[in-house]
Amino acid sequence: MKNTHKITVMFSLIIAGEAIFLLPFILMRVFKPVIREAFVISDAQIGEAQALYGITAVLSYFFGGFIADKYEPRKLLSLSLVLTGLGGFWMVFKPSITGLKILYAFWGISTILFFWASLIKATRQWGNEHNQGLSFGLLDGGRGFFAATIALSGAGILTFFFPEKGSEITFEHKVATLQYIIGALTIIVFLVAFLVWNTLGNTTQEKQTNEFPFDFKKAFSLMKQKKVIFHSLIIFCAYCAYKLTGVYGTYAKDVWNYSLEEATYFAVFIQYLRPISAILIGWIADKYLPSKMLIPSFSVLIITSALLGLGFSENHFMYTSFATFIGIAFATYSLRGLYFAIIEETKTPIEFTGTLVGIISIVGFTPDVFMSLFNGYMLGENPTIVEYQNLFSTFIIIPIVGLIAALGFRKSIKNE
Repeated sequence: MKNTHKITVMFSLIIAGEAIFLLPFILMRVFKPVIREAFVISDAQIGEAQALYGITAVLSYFFGGFIADKYEPRKLLSLSLVLTGLGGFWMVFKPSITGLKILYAFWGISTILFFWASLIKATRQWGNEHNQGLSFGLLDGGRGFFAATIALSGAGILTFFFPEKGSEITFEHKVATLQYIIGALTIIVFLVAFLVWNTLGNTTQEKQTNEFPFDFKKAFSLMKQKKVIFHSLIIFCAYCAYKLTGVYGTYAKDVWNYSLEEATYFAVFIQYLRPISAILIGWIADKYLPSKMLIPSFSVLIITSALLGLGFSENHFMYTSFATFIGIAFATYSLRGLYFAIIEETKTPIEFTGTLVGIISIVGFTPDVFMSLFNGYMLGENPTIVEYQNLFSTFIIIPIVGLIAALGFRKSIKNE
């Protein structure tokens, strides 16, 4: 693959890899304070909608792995983007709470079934066995930069449409502004589908066939391997941490008394840590091993979660709380750049990449089912510092399990 073509392919994978989640995830993560008020919806109800996404997504992960080993990425990624964009059109018209839940269940299929395993397989093929850390670091870091830039543009819409005096912001202002944001994101999703179709091409190294290159015995043997079990747990714990980033913006509003605009800009700032973290840790990981870098990342996550959970930074948030959020975000985004980079260390044949991704994703991404629901019920309708401390204190269990899984993964690959 020529260098120019490699750059084009990675660019397309990066843009597609985040555009697919702009509507179901980035929108809620960055603009949640506005969405709560415009849709007249609580954190718990948002959690219920996202739990339905998780249920349909988990089923889609499993079958999507087989599909990724059959069809070329261009067709699968483009189809997913178009279907997801159609859901965005529906959201513009501010559906009821029931309609929003149905929409999220639909997005669980449209964003995963034809998309996720195909994206990971194409990224693994883009690199080689010596630069998987950089490959996946570029993918997730680039996705993070794209998401943060889109979020920053959306925050600019808030500034443009909201009156200068916050007290004059009416319900109609919030609804209209949110519709502009959703509409803009929907158009972007369709444009990215066009980009992928015209630039990606067939990035698979093996010849596509009309039959599934899938062996049930081989898949079953993968499921039983300790390294695959530990890999699933690593993704599970890292993804729980990522789902927790959805409360950063509301924390700023509810605890620090930030305005809607200030809370949104804080969430955008956190988003910009993602490309820095993922690319830096990916580059470092290729000098050692991606699996080794999991250990310090989970360790930092444990420490920062404890600081927030135990309230050490409650009285001096500008110096300690703010720094703690940078630490927890850096560790979280580092893990995102690593958890698929370790596929190469499992020595799984390239033709079974989609199948492996489908298997580990069933467990790894189940936080889509419960994490938003958990966040919502832990915080309640009018959260204070106490509810947030309870949330982070309970969460500490997750990175501890992740650290144990990372050590177990390292041991299992050494024993092969």
